Amino acid sequence: MGNTDTKLNFRKAVIQLTTKTQPVEATDDAFWDQFWSDTATSVQDVFALIPAAEIRAVREESPSNLATLCYKAVEKLAAGADSGSHSDKERQMVLNCARLLTRVLPYIFEDPDWRGFFWSSVPGAGRSQDEEDEEEGSRPLAESLLLAIADLLFCPDFTVQSHRKSGTDPAEDIHTLDSCEYIWEAGVGFAHSPTPNHAHDLNRTELLKLLLTCFSEVMYLPPSSESSSTANPWVQFFCSTENRHALPLFTSLLNIVCAYDPVGYGIPYNHLLFWDSREPLVEISAQLLIVTLDSDSSTSSGPSMDGTTTSTAMDEGESSVPDNLFVNYLSRIHREEDFQFILKGLARLLLNPLTQTYLPNSTKKIQFHQELLVLFWKLCDFNKKFLFFVLKSSDVLDILVPILYYLNDARADQSRVGLMHIGVFILLLLSGERNFGVRLNKPYSVRVPLDIPVFTGTHADLLIVVFHKIITSGHQRLQPLYDCLLTIIVNVSPYLKSLSMVAANKLLHLLEAFSSPWFLFSSPQNHHLVFFLLEVFNNIIQYQFDGNSSLVYAIIRKRTVFHQLANLPSDPPSIQRALQRKKKPPEPILRTNSQEGASMEGSRPAVPAEPGTLKASLIATPGIEKLTEKAQVSEDGTLRVVDPEVPSPGESGPSRPLSDTESQTGDGAQNLPRRQLSSASSQWNPSTEWVLSWKVKLPLQTIMRLLQVLVPQVEKICIDKGLTDESEILKFLQHGTLVGLLPVPHPILIRKYQANAGTAMWFRTYMWGVIYLRNMDPPVWYDTDVKLFEIQRV
Repeated sequence: MGNTDTKLNFRKAVIQLTTKTQPVEATDDAFWDQFWSDTATSVQDVFALIPAAEIRAVREESPSNLATLCYKAVEKLAAGADSGSHSDKERQMVLNCARLLTRVLPYIFEDPDWRGFFWSSVPGAGRSQDEEDEEEGSRPLAESLLLAIADLLFCPDFTVQSHRKSGTDPAEDIHTLDSCEYIWEAGVGFAHSPTPNHAHDLNRTELLKLLLTCFSEVMYLPPSSESSSTANPWVQFFCSTENRHALPLFTSLLNIVCAYDPVGYGIPYNHLLFWDSREPLVEISAQLLIVTLDSDSSTSSGPSMDGTTTSTAMDEGESSVPDNLFVNYLSRIHREEDFQFILKGLARLLLNPLTQTYLPNSTKKIQFHQELLVLFWKLCDFNKKFLFFVLKSSDVLDILVPILYYLNDARADQSRVGLMHIGVFILLLLSGERNFGVRLNKPYSVRVPLDIPVFTGTHADLLIVVFHKIITSGHQRLQPLYDCLLTIIVNVSPYLKSLSMVAANKLLHLLEAFSSPWFLFSSPQNHHLVFFLLEVFNNIIQYQFDGNSSLVYAIIRKRTVFHQLANLPSDPPSIQRALQRKKKPPEPILRTNSQEGASMEGSRPAVPAEPGTLKASLIATPGIEKLTEKAQVSEDGTLRVVDPEVPSPGESGPSRPLSDTESQTGDGAQNLPRRQLSSASSQWNPSTEWVLSWKVKLPLQTIMRLLQVLVPQVEKICIDKGLTDESEILKFLQHGTLVGLLPVPHPILIRKYQANAGTAMWFRTYMWGVIYLRNMDPPVWYDTDVKLFEIQRV
């Protein structure tokens, strides 16, 4: 009965607030206290009892009452932080204020007229001035709110365990306690693992949800606006030296995420028996980490080419304080055991949804893998030592396999385009490092239930088979990623010791599809895909010929594809004839003649999104030439950045600064709805001159020489021995050699990911879109007027 009364009283207070046209005095405590004093409402209650329409009505019709409500709530939070909230009553008041602000803040952010409200100082609002020293009284409301949340996150007996030995000891003073001794979980920089406490986890989660809501103002700024691309003032203040808890909080969030084991103690169905209070905390911690780390890496710290890192601004002999302490701490982690803890933790969580069990639903599956991928990206981007650590051992494969699983699983689902992009970006970043290509040679034996043909081979084979599947059976909106997918294969190709027959056939199938005349002529960019594939074949033939008899055999079998490319017609009637074929309905590109075997056991086919699924729109990503910079591998294995003014082999001089294997997409972002296979590019009219301009640069010499030498030999064996058996031919090719017969090996060219403003903005919109959609209980941002992206139904 009590709870119903409480809800009624609370609802009554809300109605009074929305119907009072006269401003209520800030000193009228009897009125304001109804919102937080003796209520025991849950956050779901608060959302239900304060409808959106009423918040907007107060905002429009009695703005001074909304303003007073906000600063009274902040004042109560600050008082709770100040006193240390020792009584249950005080703690309840703190939680009620946090819930109320979580509910109201998005409606303040959505109205441009209110944008500066939290950053204006409210001198002595509702406080008696003598209690206040001048400085505190003039703090902007946002700063008071953020500092109160930070203090409350290290409040003994509320969000952390008290260190008092007995109940008679004096309570710890929240002002003097060293919060570094109260870090929430063992891991980086902290060895002691506190006993799990259900209530503390719940209280932390509620306060962190309010913190995330404070940071979300950026959602209400369009991606093109000046303010959406500058630093988020809420994050900037919270991650500055003004926040004395910055280090322990950063460490707590990171350790909470990386130490989490969703499977519990290995007991099947464990998660069904009791509710895990830790998972919501882990999820919101991951979301807060990626938001606080949303800082442009090209300005904060950058890798230098020799692999050393200017990890922080402070290392460069500047005395300036770093802009963002969270980015600074992340970039300075360097102990091997810390890297191991982070990598093992992220791999455990990313692999979790893949675990196959014989008992259906017996293990808990986490849902926050997108946040984890962004966090992994941030770690690699801001801490080059971590990136090198990841690539030093085959542990990187524990990140690769789940990413390939997610890419394969999401390929048909329009609502998961963002997930496809982040997965591909991570692989592009890794593929710029030689060690990644080397690690891919490890045999693939784990049997993750992927909806791809069964094969025996290495992790490189797995990567190629999954990429082939994405290109041949993904949906249209993935076409801008084809360049990235093939760039990754080009980057690793010089190091692949032995491709399986399945993977070799997939690569030739892609070449066959991409080199058909109608495809080549139907868009100004399509021929780049052929250049990428030829570069893959050339790298393998020149640098890894010995172990790759399967690929050589596949090239010999498909030799007509190379001859047709060399003899591609360029006269106007032929171009028109090829384009006539395009008038037929554009079957998704390569469904034809791809011999698909049975899929792996236990796998489910990739399916489109359910109708009505919500998705957040994304801004376009830059073209591959903006995403990457080219580097040549020298004899000793070091990388040398290629001057874009110097033409690559086969280029006609500096008038075109990009090599012919790279996409000239001009202004990357505007140009993205490109390579549509339908008649979208109907304005495009290929000319003879255009075809000849790139046809002469097709790097076919090495392959033609290989065919010239080997085809007669293979044919002779077949005639002499009456062979139709592949294994005999493969045996012959294994022992063959082309030493001295091929052109001089070309230098290996790697396209390394480079940070740029376009991807920084893409990450921001993607990350906030994920956070919006993942926070539906309570629905913090749902149905508010967000501008950073659009929410659409599939």
